[in-house]
Amino acid sequence: MSTTTIDSHTQAAAAEMSVGSFLSTYVFSRDHKVIGIQFLFSTLIWFVVGGLLALGIRWQLAWPWSDMPIIGKMLFSAEGGQISPEFYTVLVTMHATVMIFLVIIPILAGAFGNFLIPLMIGADDMAFPTLNMLSYWFMWPAFFFFGGAFFCEGHGASAGWTSYPPLSAMTESAPGSGTAQTFWLLGVTCVGISSMLGSVNYMTTIIQMRAPGMTMFRLPLTIWGMFITALLQAFALPVLTAAGFMLLADRLFGTGFFLPEALSVNNSPMASGGGQPLLWQHLFWFYSHPAVYIMILPAMGMVSDILACFARKPIFGYKPMVYSICGIAGLGFIVWGHHMFVSGMNPGLGMTFMVATMMIALPSAVKTFNWLGTVYGGKVQFTTPMLFALSFVSMFVIGGLSGIFMAATPVDIVIHDTYFIVAHFHYVLFAGTAMAVFGSIYFWFPKMFGRMMNETWGKVHFVLTFIFMNGTFFTMHILGVGGFPRRLADPYHYPTFSHLLTMNQFMTICAIGMVAVQIIFAINFFYSLFWGPKAGRNPWHANGLEWQAPSPPGHGNFDFQPIVYRGPYEYGSPESDEDYYPQTMPPKHERT
Repeated sequence: MSTTTIDSHTQAAAAEMSVGSFLSTYVFSRDHKVIGIQFLFSTLIWFVVGGLLALGIRWQLAWPWSDMPIIGKMLFSAEGGQISPEFYTVLVTMHATVMIFLVIIPILAGAFGNFLIPLMIGADDMAFPTLNMLSYWFMWPAFFFFGGAFFCEGHGASAGWTSYPPLSAMTESAPGSGTAQTFWLLGVTCVGISSMLGSVNYMTTIIQMRAPGMTMFRLPLTIWGMFITALLQAFALPVLTAAGFMLLADRLFGTGFFLPEALSVNNSPMASGGGQPLLWQHLFWFYSHPAVYIMILPAMGMVSDILACFARKPIFGYKPMVYSICGIAGLGFIVWGHHMFVSGMNPGLGMTFMVATMMIALPSAVKTFNWLGTVYGGKVQFTTPMLFALSFVSMFVIGGLSGIFMAATPVDIVIHDTYFIVAHFHYVLFAGTAMAVFGSIYFWFPKMFGRMMNETWGKVHFVLTFIFMNGTFFTMHILGVGGFPRRLADPYHYPTFSHLLTMNQFMTICAIGMVAVQIIFAINFFYSLFWGPKAGRNPWHANGLEWQAPSPPGHGNFDFQPIVYRGPYEYGSPESDEDYYPQTMPPKHERT
């Protein structure tokens, strides 16, 4: 190490922490690492819930109107153990809601963002520790509201995860349109508040609290991904939050933001109306398309760090990678209308959205080719994190290519309500982002908990997940090309789709296998948590600042003042005797 002088501020923070109570240390903690781990465990629990909801959808499509084993009689006794058509729409709504709002967004920005940002920039904590604590605890009302929706009439919201009015605005629309839908809106609002609190903290911390020598272009790509994500959240979330309050006002106070004049549903009194249902779509997608990048930009950054580490090469084209992240984020704000091609928008406006959407392929291609350039010619180590990172790249390519179909207005109008769309976003968000999340857990687990996960079982987990995942989601493309509709509980009512039942059964078997394989991950995770081999500071021989801190880091993170001399990707440098060159190691001419 260049210096072993313990920073006085770190000493003071550690002393203050040592006298804290259990509640202040582990429950209502202001330590960014504890908050990150709280986010991690909470989101992994909801990941299980979201997966089980997905199996409910797959069961109905594979064996429609048949008794669901074990839990069918418990949950659907009135229907003789069968999923009711009304509950199928609940499954579709709540599966997407849980996976997007309670898993992908909080595990990336909440768990990894909190844990990694101060460590990777050389700070002792977040800029606003109390605000950081609140960003986690504002998720708990969201947990309550989304979970409580299952115990309301209809057993959950049923207007889809997009909650389009008037279905979501009229309490008489469906069994799940009453209190459950109100809870859904309140839950989304709480998630939004949590994310906004986090985004302010992330931006301030990255801009103001970098270690000496840590310029913006010495930041790891993980931090760039988190920084741009925080900007997206700061600018896009207020729009969705405002729209949520407007929709709540329509439901509870009889306002007419999204309800047309004289609308009546299920013999209800006519609404006062005067509003525009399409307004909700504009406001919702103005946030929710940038949200797609909130769900993938941090993953892109984390995968970049993993690929460089295990290819033992510098990242190919560091600055173009940074600019491509910025380009994706900027374009992400002007393409929301491609979700609305079937809404009857002006063709000229649709053409504008179409061209802007296709332009996103350019910065995305920069990232993909730079990842391939990073791996090409490297001394590749096929560790579990590397396998998941390589999987992310290949799955992102498939998801991106299928997205080009949807960018074209005439094509999207035909395939918009088919399983081709479902295949696309599952390849981007599960086959892409979730694989990056798994890889990142394996990669940073030693830093989080001071122990190593089992590599052999990690590779078994990867191989089986990869096989079952592609068996489930790639087949959806074929269904979509055949016109198989989404959101219908029994598409086989139409004879043209009856021959696709066997394919759906194959997909469901793969989906059951994919969920079951996560038991291997869970056992490996919790076993390693207590009995895994102890990890040193830098078990992967990586260059980033976080690997120079103890494993796990104490309060204050570093037991020396980190000073940064170079970027995070100087692998194979001739100035170093090893094949890695930590950011804190002084140049040769400065060493004593």
